[in-house]
Amino acid sequence: MARDPARVEAFSDAVIAIVATLMAVELLQFSPDGPRDADLASRLGHEWRAYLAYVITFAIVGQVWLTHHNMWRYVVRVDQLLLVLNLMLLMFVAAIPFAANQLSDHLRGTEADQQISAAIYVGTVLGEALFFNLSWWWARRRILLHPDLDPRLAKAVARRFLLGPLLYLVAFAMVFIDPILSLLSYLLLVGLYLIRGPGDLPPAGQEAAESR
Repeated sequence: MARDPARVEAFSDAVIAIVATLMAVELLQFSPDGPRDADLASRLGHEWRAYLAYVITFAIVGQVWLTHHNMWRYVVRVDQLLLVLNLMLLMFVAAIPFAANQLSDHLRGTEADQQISAAIYVGTVLGEALFFNLSWWWARRRILLHPDLDPRLAKAVARRFLLGPLLYLVAFAMVFIDPILSLLSYLLLVGLYLIRGPGDLPPAGQEAAESR
């Protein structure tokens, strides 16, 4: 038997909110190897890599929440496998604070450390992107979406979801050119997702017109 998705959305929102909080705890603090005798401005300047990682990673987590919210407003019931796929997605989301912390710590380390930390980071965000695709594919396949959803819109959403993994791989490739440039490219990708696309909420007052 299938169930409505209310509990899934509530649980997912809670996990994402905890991730955002843990990320602040992990990144917005002074590292033990920083200059202890320096003034506050110098100590803040020493931590700029952590602050950059925080801003960019918080944007990624925010984009995950927006995408999850927009996707699940079309899901009217769930089955066991969709629950498992959503849990796997949240597993990667929960690992984002760790990945971001490693990336900020090794952003100016050895070349090997930079590449390993970048691989952990891209593996984390790539994992959540892949499970977004699998969740949408399964929901379409098992007819778990709203019966009035236009099949053309469902396909357009699927195509947009496929862009995520490809763009994250491009961002990872940038680490071999410049680690900072690679990190900034993630922020650019989040900006692209903020442009309204298929399946996103329309401006207030236009939803009724678009559903006709």
